[in-house]
Amino acid sequence: MKKILKLSGIMFAVSMVCSCSDIKFGDDFLGTAPELNETTLDTMFNSRFYSEQVLTKAYTYLPYGLPTGSGEANKLGMNILESLTDLNSSYRDNAQDGPSKLYYNGVLSANHTSRGNEAYRYGGESDWKAIRYAWFYIENIDRVPDMSAAEKAERIAEAKMILAISYAEMLRNIGGFPFLDHAIQPNDEMKFPRLTFAESVNRICELIDEAIPYLEWTQEGNNDGRMNKAGSYALKLRVQLFAASPMFNSDNKWHPNADEYTCYGNYDKARWEAARNTAETLLNEIKTKGHYELIQPESADHRARRLAFRKAYYQRGGTEVLISIRKGADASIHNAFMALPFLYWGPTLNYVDMFPWADGTEFDSEHFDWEKPNRQPFFDANGEPTRDPRLYETCAVPGDIYHNGELAPLWPEAPRYQGNGTGFRMMKFVLQQNDDRLSHRPQWPYIRLAEVYLMYAEILNHLEGPSEKAAAYVNRVRNRVGLSNLPSINDKASFLEAILKERALEFGYEEVRWFDLIRYMRQQDFQKDLYGLQSEGDNPIHPSSYTFKKIKLGGVHERYWATRWDSKWFLAPIPDQEINKGYGMTQNPGW
Repeated sequence: MKKILKLSGIMFAVSMVCSCSDIKFGDDFLGTAPELNETTLDTMFNSRFYSEQVLTKAYTYLPYGLPTGSGEANKLGMNILESLTDLNSSYRDNAQDGPSKLYYNGVLSANHTSRGNEAYRYGGESDWKAIRYAWFYIENIDRVPDMSAAEKAERIAEAKMILAISYAEMLRNIGGFPFLDHAIQPNDEMKFPRLTFAESVNRICELIDEAIPYLEWTQEGNNDGRMNKAGSYALKLRVQLFAASPMFNSDNKWHPNADEYTCYGNYDKARWEAARNTAETLLNEIKTKGHYELIQPESADHRARRLAFRKAYYQRGGTEVLISIRKGADASIHNAFMALPFLYWGPTLNYVDMFPWADGTEFDSEHFDWEKPNRQPFFDANGEPTRDPRLYETCAVPGDIYHNGELAPLWPEAPRYQGNGTGFRMMKFVLQQNDDRLSHRPQWPYIRLAEVYLMYAEILNHLEGPSEKAAAYVNRVRNRVGLSNLPSINDKASFLEAILKERALEFGYEEVRWFDLIRYMRQQDFQKDLYGLQSEGDNPIHPSSYTFKKIKLGGVHERYWATRWDSKWFLAPIPDQEINKGYGMTQNPGW
């Protein structure tokens, strides 16, 4: 950790000052290790305009789930978190590929020194920078002369939410963390002991509680993208649900060496009840104040339902994304990512099989004969989609349009066909046409309203068992894309499976599945066989129909933990070099 922020100059480039996502910085305005004195502080905080650059800089360090460049704008060697789950598989197989070179082969360790190809590297992510900038802003905003006390209070609340998100990411990846409660100064003693898991959860929730009273319910116009009250409740709910889940909230340890830094050490129903209270507070606020709702299709057909789902995760300024993270206003932000799904990874057949038929009935993957299908698995003879609209918006399947208006290259003669792939491509965020991307400014949908609904259903199921009330919140998500209601489910375990499956379908490639597998210790999903699909077109140039063959993924897709599972993988290792600094960090179990 660096001790202080340094200012390398006040020269900066601002193309426009409107929403916080649209401000562009010059390299010299606020560096990551500046030397500060009263003169430069006074300059930086002598107006609202200059001070906003500091807060905006803190926003830029928030987590973004897609690769947007090298260094901190990258994880897993320009790969994605879903590649570590049963939903997706990487076949890049070069020295920089995190999934295949650190996880699939089991070689990740605490003494790994190369940054950028781990899923999460404590001390090597941008979260500490976000934390430093946020505290720096909080401690100096009183210097600004042209802001009212109310305006300052709201901006401080935004900064506290930036702190809360940064610490929440640490919690999800490593458990307990050192907590900084101010911007570190040169003369501070460099002792920052690791908080227990319980203390860490409490600190995050305290930050959120401190922020909520001062935040606006919604942020519109030029303020769109700033933290809001609804998103704050949603983050608190996510943190509380994560902490209440069985990995951490149990009388049984998730690892023989699990300690107070990585779990509670006991089960307490009150943790689930606290999450329920937060969910109900948020839902009641939505009922009273309005604005937030699932985006609905404009007509009752597949295309409209697919586009409604697309708007839900992709489009800024809607009614569904509660916390939106931005790296800029131009679609080119995703340029570094855009070519990767062609070359490096694809959805598994296991994932594709999760999606039901278009009417909501289950796709019976166990008995479906891919070589002699009794009904077409993707498109019927008239070209009409036969499955859940979310399948087509999440995964590129044979016969669909992909990327720049081309037929998805999933048959052997296709340009850019990858023979060692899974038989599918990632569609979410890539989309179907170049204009689909250029017509909207990009964002990362950090938390959506649909997640609130499914979290609440999960909590109700745990506390009360399956109920019409819990099912109604799941059905809101299903009905939006034209699916029928869930069938009647009478036991908690089966209802939980339905919720986890719905979360996988709704939030594929939004960094939800990995943490679901962790908090429920889903060893079976880490160890199960993974499958792909071989497709042959009826025409080598432009096929109109396909034949299929189910294949077991092997070779580069094989995973070490399939036969040698160790629960240490549920949390990331702490790099030895961080522990050796002696400020108070400890190692996670098994590493």
